Amino acid sequence: MAGPIVIVGAGQAGAALAAKLRALGYTGPLTLIGEEPVLPYQRPPLSKKYVSRELEFDRLLVRPANWYAEQQIDLRLDCAVAALNPAEKTLALRNGTVLRYAKLALTTGARPRRLPSEIGGDLAGVFTIRGVADADVVAPLLQPGRRMLVIGGGYIGLEAAAVARTKGMEVTIIEVAERILQRVAAPPTADYFRALHRKHGVTVLESTALVRLTGDTGRLTGVALKDGTHLPADLAVVGIGVLPNDDLARTAGVAVDSGIVVDGQCRTSAPDIYAAGDCARFPWRGEPTRLESVQNAIDQAEHAAAAMLGEQRDYNPVPWFWSDQYDVKLQIAGLNRGYSDCVLRPGKRAGSASVWYYRDEALIAVDAMNDALSYGIAKKVLEGRRSIPKATAADPAADLKPFLTPAPAAWERASSMRIEGDR
Repeated sequence: MAGPIVIVGAGQAGAALAAKLRALGYTGPLTLIGEEPVLPYQRPPLSKKYVSRELEFDRLLVRPANWYAEQQIDLRLDCAVAALNPAEKTLALRNGTVLRYAKLALTTGARPRRLPSEIGGDLAGVFTIRGVADADVVAPLLQPGRRMLVIGGGYIGLEAAAVARTKGMEVTIIEVAERILQRVAAPPTADYFRALHRKHGVTVLESTALVRLTGDTGRLTGVALKDGTHLPADLAVVGIGVLPNDDLARTAGVAVDSGIVVDGQCRTSAPDIYAAGDCARFPWRGEPTRLESVQNAIDQAEHAAAAMLGEQRDYNPVPWFWSDQYDVKLQIAGLNRGYSDCVLRPGKRAGSASVWYYRDEALIAVDAMNDALSYGIAKKVLEGRRSIPKATAADPAADLKPFLTPAPAAWERASSMRIEGDR
């Protein structure tokens, strides 16, 4: 095709989609629209090495500025879309410009959930970290002796806590659920990271309800807890999940359901409109799924690019994720949603371990803490739709490498089952 393609959302997914279109030979007009005033960049380091100032912003860029010109990509930054008209195949920008498209891709990402203003969520000193501007505001506040609250014990919150503690701050994590990582990991993984943070001097409060953030003249001073405790604080980082940016699609009449609904080829309910990345909800092994990861942003965007040019193949990834906290690298392969059992495998080095998730007898995911070998083997096994017996996975003396050869029967039986719950 040679008609114009427009991509809305200039994050990791949007940049990957544009690059793949050119790599696959698309030579027509290509426009990439981003709301932020900076070039497309990687988001995961924001709450890790960027906010701690171990990385310069240039190191986060997906591509250098000259690449977009060389690829004849019309990159429009600091540019917002006001309305989408699928019937007319037009986009109205907030600056008054109207763009026409032959095909459109929505890679609009997600935004952080915020605490309600009624309980102090709008006080100065309360932050989320989703964009580079957020990290730039928080970074200079990370000073020794200051007191930081982390609201939410998920991976973003734990990463922020680790950075702050490394900077010499007093850090308290507040989690309303029974344990940290309750939505995304099994108890052994949560136990590992709770112990890690407490070892580094972080206070971890679980089953702890927040009543309100307190303030003086509009600035955060602390938090009032349900048990009557008041904890003083100089700043707070909120990490309670994200919401997909599906408003543009919803307003235009495109089907949404906790994200923009797409099929296996990333097609939305509207003709010639595709979606990929954090904003897209796609069918994955029998269940609607939305993945929030760099791997999915890139892979699904590249899949969408191929589909826009006529390829007919369903997207079927083996998800992977990672998190850096202190000197621990967590690597996750697969998706533990719907697991019925898990086993802990002690690592060969001090401080290393892995947690292996099963649905019945089939391996579906692994959390590997400073255990790159277990992660690598598990990822290969999952990619080959194979499994490893629970007793073998739990035995640190057992050799896992023989299981890299095909033996898919158990995995195939389990993968045909409906996946319950969400991650």
